[in-house]
Amino acid sequence: METNYKDEIFTKRVRAGKRTYFFDVKSTKSEKDFYITITESKRIGEEEYEKHKIFLYKEDFEKFRDALSETVEHVRGQLLLTQSSEPGLVAEKQL
Repeated sequence: METNYKDEIFTKRVRAGKRTYFFDVKSTKSEKDFYITITESKRIGEEEYEKHKIFLYKEDFEKFRDALSETVEHVRGQLLLTQSSEPGLVAEKQL
């Protein structure tokens, strides 16, 4: 996705219900380096949004990816059980 902003190199948008996540690759002021921003945007009114942003620097990419993968796998393998004792929860088969 091409943008008009000088520092934005790439953008990926993920819509998820009332929230939208943006994964942006941006260049530094010197344009010799880059980093990722992850932004959660949530509509809280007719035309008002609440935004939260994380800056992720290239030296931390692998650590971040590994921690996110491990966390997702833990949730899938340990918390999303085949049988749920809580009414209204959708159960997922344990891997």
